Amino acid sequence: MKKALILAAAAGMLMLSACAPSNFKGKEEQEMVQKTKKSKEKAIIPKYNISDSYYKMVLPFKAGKARGLTTEQMNTRLDIDEFETGMMRLAQDSFSTKDYLFQEGQYLDEDTVSSWLARKKTGSDLKKAEKKDKDFKNLGLNPALSGSGSAEKQNEESPIYLAHMLEHDYLVRKDKDTIELGGVVIGLALNSVYYYRENVGDPQKEVTISTKKLKEEGEKIAQEVAKRVRNMKDLKNIPLTIVLYKQAPKSSIVPGNFIAKTEVKAGTSDISGWDNINEGYTFFPSTDGTEKHPDDAELFNRFKNKIETYFPNYTGVVGTALYKDDQMQEMKINIPMQFYGKSEVIAFTQFLTGEVMDYYGKSELNVEINITSSDGQEALILKKPGAKEPTVHIYDS
Repeated sequence: MKKALILAAAAGMLMLSACAPSNFKGKEEQEMVQKTKKSKEKAIIPKYNISDSYYKMVLPFKAGKARGLTTEQMNTRLDIDEFETGMMRLAQDSFSTKDYLFQEGQYLDEDTVSSWLARKKTGSDLKKAEKKDKDFKNLGLNPALSGSGSAEKQNEESPIYLAHMLEHDYLVRKDKDTIELGGVVIGLALNSVYYYRENVGDPQKEVTISTKKLKEEGEKIAQEVAKRVRNMKDLKNIPLTIVLYKQAPKSSIVPGNFIAKTEVKAGTSDISGWDNINEGYTFFPSTDGTEKHPDDAELFNRFKNKIETYFPNYTGVVGTALYKDDQMQEMKINIPMQFYGKSEVIAFTQFLTGEVMDYYGKSELNVEINITSSDGQEALILKKPGAKEPTVHIYDS
């Protein structure tokens, strides 16, 4: 396992992140009581927080009740990560990291989520399900297959819109020694492309779904989800946020993106309106990046060419940028290289640190540079918005 060779920067980060949220300050771990309608349990609040951009998490850690379904339902690892972390990022608009703690979803269990992700059953399919299980509940939120025509036509006319749903819980201080559920965020992952096979072993076919149609169907599903959540005793009077995520196609080299969110007030299931979310990821270098963001593409290419000039033994410099309202918010650059010694790693990292500041130092961006070799991570450079100097780690093997 590699260890950090440069520790001063890491220590500095730890000192910065030691500032605890205002409602949960303290130099030591805090022991509190987590209260639910059914029980009271001991809860530990950690001493340190990674940064103000992340929530503190309650200990002992409780895995989500629907844990494991995410990897089965999402298209790529990129979508899995963005769906989860993006939900936490958007949650901060409603539940601040200073006043709330994070816990994985404890109310929507695996059976519930699976039944909601299913297709609605009608006709003979419904009769078969009821015959097989006398307690069958027809809870599928995806449309039933259209009743006529070939299997291809049925799938084309009634694609599966809802791919997955995820619950995050946010806990808030009730009094000096007690915390309780203060908010819930539910993410609905929607298919931009629906994949299906007419019969087992047949070639996979696909149906592309427009963003407009996806948003329309997502909003309908969200309204039904809100009604069902409000019928759950523990969630009846809890502030609820629902976010819609458009999953990227399986072939995509960037993750999908969130397209809308809504807040449902405690005690009601009515959704009065939606806030559109204009964000997405762009890959560099690419034709798409050049067409959408020519200035950013040009800057990236100049940065890439500078690396090539001084260190020609690289195997590729690629970047993924997050845009919000057409403004770049974050850039992650991966540089896999063939190194012949630790001195070369150090020399390259020193050179690259200067270039990062020359090209991106004045921007209000989060910039992350990962330098890797066949042996794994070699170095990491982080530049935070407004920082005069980047944080640099060189790993020792």
